[in-house]
Amino acid sequence: MMNFSRILLLSSSLAASLVLACSIWAQNPALSSPAPKATAPKPDSQSRITIEVTGGEKETPVENASVYFKYVEEHKIKKNKTMELNVKTNRDGVAHVPDAPLGRVLIQVLAEGWKSYGRWLDLTDPKQTIKIHLERPPKWY
Repeated sequence: MMNFSRILLLSSSLAASLVLACSIWAQNPALSSPAPKATAPKPDSQSRITIEVTGGEKETPVENASVYFKYVEEHKIKKNKTMELNVKTNRDGVAHVPDAPLGRVLIQVLAEGWKSYGRWLDLTDPKQTIKIHLERPPKWY
């Protein structure tokens, strides 16, 4: 019976100290509200590559062309990973690739009624504009 009373006294004192600590913590506004997180400033210049696709002798803009943007994401420990982005050109023949990495990339352009295009390029400027000219395929008789 002596052991039971000792456990009861210990548990009640523990509960009382817990209630006291919670009430003190709730009354102090500095402890109860989370500290405002400092947000890292975003860089003003984001990497955004602009690709202008034209075709034919008149340099007309090619609308709705698929532009594939491929690059290799290098890892120190893991195996390197090939990443691919697919964007479409608008009515003006312009496609934007957001957050494009600098370095060696493969740009492929496919459009209906035009010869396909594919080249490896070295990107050095985060706001670079790439002009691509497509040709008509040869006539089959």
